[in-house]
Amino acid sequence: MHRHGWWWWWTRLCQVEATLPHLGRVEHFLPNHAMRAAMDGGCALFSPRVSVHGRPEGPLRGLTFVAKDLFAVKGWRTSFGTPKWRDTHEAAQENALAVEMLLQSGADLVGMAHMDEMAYSLNGENAQFGTPINPRCVERVPGGSSSGSASAVASNLSHFGLGTDTAGSVRVPGSYCGLFGIRPTHGRVSLHGACPLAPSFDTAGWLAKDADTLQKVGLVLLDQSSTHRNVKRPKKWLVGMDALELANVEVADRLKQTLLQGKRKWEEVLGPQEEVQVGNDEAGKLQDWIDIFRVCQGAEVWTCHGEWITKQNPDFGPGIRERFAMASKITQDELLEANKRRDQVKRRMAKLLHEDAVLIVPTTPGPAPLKNTPQEELEQFRRRLISVTSIASLAGLPEVTLPVLTGDGCPVGISLVGAPGSDESLLDVAGEVFAMLVD
Repeated sequence: MHRHGWWWWWTRLCQVEATLPHLGRVEHFLPNHAMRAAMDGGCALFSPRVSVHGRPEGPLRGLTFVAKDLFAVKGWRTSFGTPKWRDTHEAAQENALAVEMLLQSGADLVGMAHMDEMAYSLNGENAQFGTPINPRCVERVPGGSSSGSASAVASNLSHFGLGTDTAGSVRVPGSYCGLFGIRPTHGRVSLHGACPLAPSFDTAGWLAKDADTLQKVGLVLLDQSSTHRNVKRPKKWLVGMDALELANVEVADRLKQTLLQGKRKWEEVLGPQEEVQVGNDEAGKLQDWIDIFRVCQGAEVWTCHGEWITKQNPDFGPGIRERFAMASKITQDELLEANKRRDQVKRRMAKLLHEDAVLIVPTTPGPAPLKNTPQEELEQFRRRLISVTSIASLAGLPEVTLPVLTGDGCPVGISLVGAPGSDESLLDVAGEVFAMLVD
């Protein structure tokens, strides 16, 4: 095996030769990291030939990160998860603002993470570039669309991973790969220089193996001047019982047991507990919120990318292809009705959380699906999944996932959903809650 260089083996094992001709600013990445990833079987994990050193000082000095391959990096031609996008776009002239902020804070960029095609999936399987490894359960998908970001962190190839979250694309792989992850309040972190999917839902989030790193990155990326900032500490915690009903029986039982056994400690951190129904008569049943999300998101997706897709006719994989076709057929009347219902959801969540409550829900209904699960089965699971993740997505709320539960021996996260702008206090509380649960 050592007859050839490490890069030869990387390209053969990870089958990403197609991504290589358009490299921008390129510096060497440590060969032992590359060989580690290749030997782990992490096909399509990331391209390690993109490496940018951060400033020699700063709060993130000594930390490394990967960036989802929809963030601009100077000299790099992003793929946005599909070769056709890379082939029809020029290399970036400057770094995305979030990437630049991390570099200026001392972190080193060590690779571009692969992702689901155009970020329109939560699964992590990419028909063009392959499926990044889920090192916690190698027979299962890593989750998406920030699949490579999660895989890199979970494989100890970087300290944290920069991703995006629209329908759950940071939270879901965080849950599946046993990581901490955050979807911030919509608009709290800049997406300048990032490819959009559905702008009124898109957020820049990140993943880490520990709560401390998650919080350090937040102190750099979260906009401190935001008018939505809310520094009030939560005074009560709500358990979303209808969200629990959407979870697998094992996951729901484990979460109930975790909450019951640690109730006294939970109350010390978050105040009194209250069991609630997230949905209500005005906003509708939680299990139906996916239908609101599907229309609102799909209309924005087609507005952003319909013209390019129609012109370029990219060869999308299963699930992605059908989703774009659905988005192209959404009518104006359907969108108007869905937006009315979305406003009802926002009012419901504002009343439920007010300014000082945290909602507890399972991050995902169960562990990661097995690789190559039939599409029909995936879509059934996806309905339950997005019904839960749409709570934060529809209302623009911050959500932190903690690696606490298991299902079928694989990781499942617990999520804390906070009021708009409560990102910093939510990160504080998340660290305290996790320390309490593992004590």
